[in-house]
Amino acid sequence: MGGSHSREDLDLTSSDEEEEYEEDYDARSPISDPAASAGQRDDDLLRTATPSSLEALDTKLRSLDLKYQRTSTAKLYLHVGGASASARWILAERRATYSFVDKAGSNDSSSSSSSSPIWFLEVGPGKRVSAPVGSELQLKTNPAQRRADFAASGSVWALRFPTDAEFRRFREEYDRCLFENTYGVEATDEGRKQVFGNDFAAWARPGEADDAIWADAEDSLTPPATTPARDLMEEFEEEAGDSGSIQSLALGALDNSFLVGGSGIQVVKNFRHGVHGKGAFVRITGGRGGTGSAYSTPKKALLMRGETNMLLMNPGESGALHSNGVHHVDIETGKVVTEWRFEKDGTDVTMRDIANDSKGAQLEPSGSTFLGLDDNRLCRWDMRDARGRVQTIGSSSESPVLHWSQGHQFSRGTNFQCFASTGDGSIVVGSVDGKIRLYSKSSMRMAKTAFPGLGSPITHVDVTYDGKWILGTTDTYLILICTIFKDKDGKEKTGFSGRMGNKIAAPRLLKLTPLDSILAGTDNKFHGGQFSWVTENGKQERHLVATVGKFSVIWNFQQVKDSSHECYRDQQGLKSCYCYKVVLKDESIVDSRFMHDNFAASNSPEAPLVVATPMKVSSFSIANRR
Repeated sequence: MGGSHSREDLDLTSSDEEEEYEEDYDARSPISDPAASAGQRDDDLLRTATPSSLEALDTKLRSLDLKYQRTSTAKLYLHVGGASASARWILAERRATYSFVDKAGSNDSSSSSSSSPIWFLEVGPGKRVSAPVGSELQLKTNPAQRRADFAASGSVWALRFPTDAEFRRFREEYDRCLFENTYGVEATDEGRKQVFGNDFAAWARPGEADDAIWADAEDSLTPPATTPARDLMEEFEEEAGDSGSIQSLALGALDNSFLVGGSGIQVVKNFRHGVHGKGAFVRITGGRGGTGSAYSTPKKALLMRGETNMLLMNPGESGALHSNGVHHVDIETGKVVTEWRFEKDGTDVTMRDIANDSKGAQLEPSGSTFLGLDDNRLCRWDMRDARGRVQTIGSSSESPVLHWSQGHQFSRGTNFQCFASTGDGSIVVGSVDGKIRLYSKSSMRMAKTAFPGLGSPITHVDVTYDGKWILGTTDTYLILICTIFKDKDGKEKTGFSGRMGNKIAAPRLLKLTPLDSILAGTDNKFHGGQFSWVTENGKQERHLVATVGKFSVIWNFQQVKDSSHECYRDQQGLKSCYCYKVVLKDESIVDSRFMHDNFAASNSPEAPLVVATPMKVSSFSIANRR
């Protein structure tokens, strides 16, 4: 348990070899390309140029067409020792060469379009590193040390550059290649406009964006200096019990929470220091009249009706992502009350996901409706109606949603993948193409706002109770979006209630350091990113948590929003936060969630964190967190 591993950020200039760096730089390998040779002559001038002429030359270099393969030299370091006390950087290559290589023509099968460039970062001699430029590299730059750290081939590497100008040039080439790999268009003003449109100029050029929205961060959540500071402290850990392998968590805001497993559902008691077993186990039996399909581990469990009932959404045939119905379970008896089929206009349909009508809907004792999501359909289902569905919010056959556009359309169809609801019932939907759409509670047939994708599918999405902040999960990073804007009358609104226009703040990314992305294990994809849990107006979520491999990763929400936070200094492009706490387990984690705010202890700024692995469930207190 602890924060990100500080050894990864050791100053490389402390290495004994660094005193020879300038000598190494003079011995750079020749560049055979004539245009590259001109670039090399400019580099030679950089070593003796005055500050003003250096900037002029750097501007000239940046204006060159960089489509040729330009080979440059830097020191290459390798991180060894993982997270152990002996972890350190070693010098792997004193005169490493690096270049960005366009492999579009050599590997058409891996590209989304035969005309789209596929840029690789290659570091030599030979091909010591050869990896596509993308978010999987987890690139993290350190301008003060003129270095770039990244993960490739199962290792963590660092390039250290001889001059500030060379460092900037590397970063600009990398950003250009990343943009072209991600969107399949050139990284020009026209290309950015094509991708983001006029309304999302802040996403296209975040360095020029207004940070006023982010300046609205809350006061520090740091406890008083007189309070003893502690890290995350484990309160409870116990075996999964009779439920077998834990597949998911269904946390309650009242007395109990539930561990959903292969054999049934284990009931655990909610305490102010976490969840602890009651010894109760619910083995799900047949449907109406004791008949019906046998229990199989559901892909989603949804609490309803004052947490006395549960909906189990079973996977489709052969483990398909889509389901054709849900089982309505009475938790106290363990009986399946009703088996519902999804049907529309007399035809069976499937659902990818289900969700409560609002953040606090599971606490309503008489609730009978819930939301359903499929690839191209967003709908509300009502268990009081014999036909099930009573309101269609949008479908692939109804053009208002399928063809909705704010001036740019990245794909055909909505490709919905995940969704969540706010306290008032507004809905946020994440898509395979990376888009995040906002639907109001009153007009759900057309998105009020559609945020463009950043190149990665949204696999999970969450939203704060007040609807002002959205957290999207991708395989390699989390994206935090602010929905606040002011209308023409100066009134503050959210993107759920009106069109945000061009007053949209640039998002922020939450990432692992390159080292942690390796240490998280082979299953090192983010999943389940979400805010801590409040269901009361005026209360603000305090933390964000996501699961990646063997890690539960926790960010301080106020810190992420704070524009003056040290992580954001000297960053280019979208700002990324690397300040987090880590809960490390011996096996891959199934899910990590904060308990309801009801269970925050008097000496704690946050309710306990519950972490489930296939065979164990643990609870952690964040009391008096540093």
